[in-house]
Amino acid sequence: MSDYPLDISVKPDVQAFFDEATNTITYIVKDPASNSCAIVDSVMDIDYAAGRITFDHADELIRQIETQGLKLEWIIETHVHADHLSAAPYLQERLGGKIGVGSKITIVQDVFGKVFNEGTEFQRDGSQFDALFEDGDSYMVGEMKCFAMYTPGHTPACMVHVMGDAAFVGDTLFMPDGGSARCDFPGGSAEELYDSIQKVLALPDETRLFMCHDYGPNGRAIAWETTVAEQKAENIHVGEGKTKADFVKFRTERDAQLAMPKLIIPSLQVNMRAGEVPTDADGNPMLKVPVNGL
Repeated sequence: MSDYPLDISVKPDVQAFFDEATNTITYIVKDPASNSCAIVDSVMDIDYAAGRITFDHADELIRQIETQGLKLEWIIETHVHADHLSAAPYLQERLGGKIGVGSKITIVQDVFGKVFNEGTEFQRDGSQFDALFEDGDSYMVGEMKCFAMYTPGHTPACMVHVMGDAAFVGDTLFMPDGGSARCDFPGGSAEELYDSIQKVLALPDETRLFMCHDYGPNGRAIAWETTVAEQKAENIHVGEGKTKADFVKFRTERDAQLAMPKLIIPSLQVNMRAGEVPTDADGNPMLKVPVNGL
């Protein structure tokens, strides 16, 4: 970990907001030394069948930040989500802050720009975002130094964001009884995910880990916080020293049985644009459905 600017003596206040429709957890992360904060993995509500977008989830974040007198400095996306839409531009318009994502977003934009036949007007250089993070890049939330850790496998653009003693792992890991995320999206790799998980588990044992999703396996209550030590000891896919070969075999076989996420088509079109909904030639919000394209 010598290559990363880690300081687990800093303990940010982390507020979690669970979105039941997508099983997503969004976080407000407050610098303990100031009123500055970041939002990690926000959600924009969509009724896909009705073609209607609303902002109840994002409005609750806005209410909390305004009520607590916080200053939003960063809106972080751990990756290009395939199961929910980001509310980043809606939040930025109302609260400010910079939208940041991993620099490998350009790979995702290139792949899905072709899938959705976006044409030359769709920029594939990540310019829709305010910041593109490379492995080890640091940034400040108030007086708290944060950094991005490149963790490909689920997608080629996944990053874990470490803020003090708290790491926001995106879909790199689930709770110990949930294991790990799928690797069968374009650019995904079970081999890379295993290596990325090992990077996360090399953080100090007491590091708090915050999940992007939880599905309540075996009927337990929804949960989202664990530690590196708990993951190393108990994670059903990688804990107790499970080998890379065992993980790859399990993950590959398991992924072959999984259906596509219900919101993958709108999510990818929106999220590769930093949360902006695409428009048709007349400027009307419009989503495409590629046939046999995913």
